[in-house]
This record gives sequence, C-alpha cells and structure tokens, in this order.
Amino acid sequence: MIATAVGFNGQGRDMQTAKENGSALQKAVVVLETLFQSQEPMGLAELSSRLDLPRQTVHRIVRQLEGIGLINRGFARDHFTVGGRMLDLGLDALRAASGLTPMRLVLKDLVDEIGETCNVGVLDRDEIVYVERVECDWALRLQFRPGSRVPIHATAIGKMLLAHLPSRTRRRILTAAPLERFTENTITDTVALEWEIKAVRRQGYAINNAERLAGLIGLAVPVFDDNGKVIAGLATHGPSARLSVDTALGHLPALQAAARRLTDCLFTDGADAAGLGAADPVSPELSMKEQGA
Repeated sequence: MIATAVGFNGQGRDMQTAKENGSALQKAVVVLETLFQSQEPMGLAELSSRLDLPRQTVHRIVRQLEGIGLINRGFARDHFTVGGRMLDLGLDALRAASGLTPMRLVLKDLVDEIGETCNVGVLDRDEIVYVERVECDWALRLQFRPGSRVPIHATAIGKMLLAHLPSRTRRRILTAAPLERFTENTITDTVALEWEIKAVRRQGYAINNAERLAGLIGLAVPVFDDNGKVIAGLATHGPSARLSVDTALGHLPALQAAARRLTDCLFTDGADAAGLGAADPVSPELSMKEQGA
C-alpha cells in the first residue's frame, strides 16, 4: 500500500538497462519495483514473464532478497511480496529526506480541530504499520510511535484497508492471519469479519469499538491516491470515557476533509516523497497511562 508514495521512478528504463547490462543489483531493484507495484504476492513464473528474465535468474534474486528481509514469502507457496525490512528502509529514507512533512502538518491541524490523537497507517502483510502520528494534549492517551505495528483485524485502519483489498487477497490474509482475541468485542470469526468489512466498504469508514483494547474507541477513513486507489488509512482514537462511538462519528467530516488534504499534498508536484516522511521504525510502544506533572 505504501508503494505508491515510496515507489521508484523510471522503472521501464531501469528494467531495460538491467536486461541489457546484466547488473545483478539492477535486476534486484526491478524485482523490488515490480513487487511494490503489485496488489498481490507474485510468483516466480509471473515475475519472470513480467520482467522478461530467465526464471532461474529471478529465483536466485528472490532467494537473496528474502534472505536479507527485503521481500517476504507470501501465503501461497513460492509467491513473494515486499518485506518488512524494505518497508523500514523506505520509511527511514523518507524520514531523513523530509523533516516536518506535509502529512504531519495535516495531522497536527486535525488533532488541533478534534482534540484526539490521529495517525496514518499502511498495510504490511497481516499488520498495520503507523507511518505518521500526532498525539493529542490529553494526559490520558494511548501512546504508539511511528513504525509501530498493530493487528489488522482489531483496528479501524486495519478493517478499512481490508475492505479495499481484492477479495481473494483479503480471504488469504484472513485465513492465514492469527485472529487473536484481545477483548470481548474482538471479531475473531472470519465470516463475521467479512460481514463487518462489507459494511465498512459500503459506509466508507471503520469503527474500532474497543476491539483492540478495552475502553479504546477509534474511527478510520481511507486515503486515496490521485487515481482513486486506497493507499492508507487515516484514524483517530481515544478512551471511551472521552470518545464514544457517536462522538467519534461526529468527527467523520473532519477526518474525510483531512484525508482529501493528504491526497492533495501527497500527489501535488514534488510532494510524493515528502508525504510519508516522519516514520521511525521501532518496536511497538503501547501504554495507556496518565502523564502528570
């Protein structure tokens, strides 16, 4: 999902150059580019055909890339997708290049307007990775850092992004992912989750009604690229003592307006690389606590 903003330029030219001069590095780069641009895991035969490279060459490259964590083996045998280390490298590169990004400014304005923490997340296999986040000023708040990972089935962003996946890809994820129960509200039945996801697709937003943590309410809306494809989710959340489901839904117009601003800033000339900048890939830090004087 992050590929649209992180992706490489000039793929066709690089692919032709790689085939002509036989550079192993360039061939590895075009394999990564192709996986970035694919909505589903790709098999060796498909990669070989798409890149017009011998299958044994592609096999050797993907084994090397898998060995260093830049690609992952998909749920189907001998199918591959972009790996966590590649995602981390992309986020690191964008962070180093951008400083205070347009995305962060949009989130800061949204937090100032609604008074709750807001974040942007993307899909990485069966998890959601926060690529940017701005905390609210309340003493009682849930703390993550950009780069943190949360389960796909028990979060508003996760359900939102599942709703916009091809049905075959979504079924593979839901079949293979551990649908762990976190609270009494967590949806762990795949049939029930499919019904929930259909509702999310129909209504255009997703609610997390204390499904990840008891007492935590969240709301997410999609972020689109300039071609109308969902590339990320924008969400807000807060403790139920302060943010009920109805209160969260009252913030829906503000989130939708911010999502449109994100699309504008990400896909205006020169903004693509800046838009996903301030992520700090680290292990999740999760604590509900009061931060007093």
